[in-house]
Amino acid sequence: MADPDQSQHGEHLSYDLAPESRRLRRGCIEVVCGSMFSGKTEELLRRIKRAKLAKQRVQLFKPRVDNRYDDVKVVSHEGLNADAIPVSTAKELMSLARVEDTQVLGIDEVQFFDEDIIAATEELANGGVRVIVAGLDQDYRGLPFGPMPNLMSIAEYVTKLHAVCARCGAAACRSQRLVASEGQLFVGGAAAYEARCRRCFVAGVVSGA
Repeated sequence: MADPDQSQHGEHLSYDLAPESRRLRRGCIEVVCGSMFSGKTEELLRRIKRAKLAKQRVQLFKPRVDNRYDDVKVVSHEGLNADAIPVSTAKELMSLARVEDTQVLGIDEVQFFDEDIIAATEELANGGVRVIVAGLDQDYRGLPFGPMPNLMSIAEYVTKLHAVCARCGAAACRSQRLVASEGQLFVGGAAAYEARCRRCFVAGVVSGA
C-alpha cells in the first residue's frame, strides 16, 4: 500500500515507538479537506489503514449526526468503511479517547463538531497522539465551515483534495446544495449535493440549481 506523498502527513512521527513510550511520541494534527465527493473520507481511511498495518493503536470517531450510511462505521461515498465510535460533542470524544495508549486518532466529518474540537485536537496532539481529521472546508454558501479554518491553521499538515465539477468537468472545490434546506448542518449525499468548480458554483442556490 504505497504512500504517494509522505510530506503531507505525520506518519513518520509515530514509527518505531511503542504505545507505552508516550513521553517520546511526537503528536501532530493533520487536516484532510475539500468539497463533497473529493475523497476526504477515503484518504482518512487510507491513513488509518496504514497505521493499523504498522500495528499502531488506533481510534476512529465520527459525529453521531452523520448516519447516512451507518451508525457505527465511517463510510465513504464509494463504500469503503471502518468501525468508528459515534459521538455528539468534542467533550464526549475526549471522554472516550484513550490518550495513554492511542497512537493515531481519526475524526471524520469534523466540520460537524462544536468549536471545542479545536482545543481537543490540540490537547491530543500535545499528548503525543497523531490526530487525523477530515471534513468540508466550505459550506453550501462557499463560506468557511465550522471549526475547519482554525483546525487548518493549527495543523502541521493540510491536504486539500478536489472533486470533479458535475457541470463542466473541471477541478471542483465547492459543494452545491440541490435541495431546499437552510443551515450549515444538513447531512446529505449524492441526491442533495454535487461538486462544482468556482465558475459553476452558485452560492446559496438550492432546488433547481
